[in-house]
Amino acid sequence: MHKVVVLDFETTGLSPQQGDRAIEIGAVLIEGERVVDRFQSLMNPGFRLNSFIENYTGISNRMVAAAPPCAEVMAGFADFIGDYPLVAHNASFDLKFLDAELARINRAGTRRIACSMLAARRVYPKAPNHQLGTLVRYCGLANDGTFHRALADAQMTGHLWLAMIAELKGRFGLNRVSFELMQNLTRISKAQAPTYLRKVAGDQG
Repeated sequence: MHKVVVLDFETTGLSPQQGDRAIEIGAVLIEGERVVDRFQSLMNPGFRLNSFIENYTGISNRMVAAAPPCAEVMAGFADFIGDYPLVAHNASFDLKFLDAELARINRAGTRRIACSMLAARRVYPKAPNHQLGTLVRYCGLANDGTFHRALADAQMTGHLWLAMIAELKGRFGLNRVSFELMQNLTRISKAQAPTYLRKVAGDQG
């Protein structure tokens, strides 16, 4: 039974190279077709948040001031993810912050990661767009209406990941959809995706 960790960061901005830091991490561990564990923590970046980030995330300066430092949270998170493959929506963004924060505490960086947004473009080409909230509504996935908080977004991304796997199994007659298959799907064009998936189904048959 394969496991993946689906993660989401809330941050002070767009670029760790420009000095931006993570302020919240949320993640779910998926085994088979269900969530079996969760990780969530605010973290203190060591400086004040601007009003845009406070309003966008709902995370206040008071909240991060009371939170543990980034290094402490990331050490715990590194233990949580272990060697599991990772999934994130717009994965290149989250991977930048994961690598930057892990590098600060001398923990191993880049690992296997798949982007649920790129996968969704192949699985749901007719969706109005491929933002997480749009896809949650498009697929009719249960949610509590919370967006831009790390654990809520990670949980919704996890449900989307499982929905895409079920969709591919049903539409193409796949016996199993591995992490590697999903990763490969994100690397080919939308036009090539159906041919690739039919070939995989034939090979499995």
